[in-house]
Amino acid sequence: MANHRFQNLKWWRKLTRKEWTVAAASLAILIFTLSFISHSNRYSNNSMTPNDLIPFTPLSNAQQKSAFCLDGSLPGYHLQKGFGSGSDKWVLHIEGGGWCNSIETCSFRQTTKLGSSRFMEHEVQFFGILSSDPSQNPDFFDWNKVKIRYCDGGSFSGHPDSEFKNGTEFFFRGQVIWEAVMDELLSIGLSNAKKALLSGCSAGGLATLIHCDDFREILPKDANVKCLVDAGFFLNEKDVAGSPTIERFYQDVVNLQGVAKSLKKDCTSRLEPYKCFFPQEFISNIKTPVFLVQPGYDFWQIQNILVP
Repeated sequence: MANHRFQNLKWWRKLTRKEWTVAAASLAILIFTLSFISHSNRYSNNSMTPNDLIPFTPLSNAQQKSAFCLDGSLPGYHLQKGFGSGSDKWVLHIEGGGWCNSIETCSFRQTTKLGSSRFMEHEVQFFGILSSDPSQNPDFFDWNKVKIRYCDGGSFSGHPDSEFKNGTEFFFRGQVIWEAVMDELLSIGLSNAKKALLSGCSAGGLATLIHCDDFREILPKDANVKCLVDAGFFLNEKDVAGSPTIERFYQDVVNLQGVAKSLKKDCTSRLEPYKCFFPQEFISNIKTPVFLVQPGYDFWQIQNILVP
């Protein structure tokens, strides 16, 4: 009886090569279909797709905190909520866009999205480290993702000490904006983060370095917190003619916007404040783990520092 049952199970040995090929192809199609359905359901169940447009959220506490862009408009951010295992994890990205160091450059900046939320896009797509596509962003696709818009012109470090310059009103509130954004994000879930990554590009990368330890301090002690700086390590080097072009530029930014109060005290206690706007002077004192991503040939630094 047992042998008879065993004989019945040997039918598969009689399949031809063609039948084996058809069976294997059918199985592959079935597996792919089930995988696709599972992948699609993962997004549909969380009401998100990789190409979603993420709306701009003006800071709700901006008026109360006196946090304003250069022109007095409301700063803000774009937020896409995390899901699944990423619900208690956060990645924040600070937008870059240079600085303004004079009345003229700050006045012009007020008429752009880098100085006024009136000119910002109402919706943006998230890419790269902010993407919700697991094939593009396998590490963070399901995390809470925030793009912090940059509209102060001082790497989120300015203070409203002297905002009336030559009869023109400017709102140098970079530090205030930073604190207001953090307060709002903490109130909607960041305070419960198990993992958090603060990142930024260019001027946003410099802001990330300046505020990296501050970011660590406001999060739970048991949270895993790190910072990522993309092309934000600007060097204090003389140009090809031997002039300290970038040093003078940073000095103007720091003096105009009252940035000194936001800089590392262990640096400003031994150097002139504007020199502490250069990462090389304070990065060794940052306690939070920092990852630096820097191109071997930085076009902006070559054009604006070495050969201005």
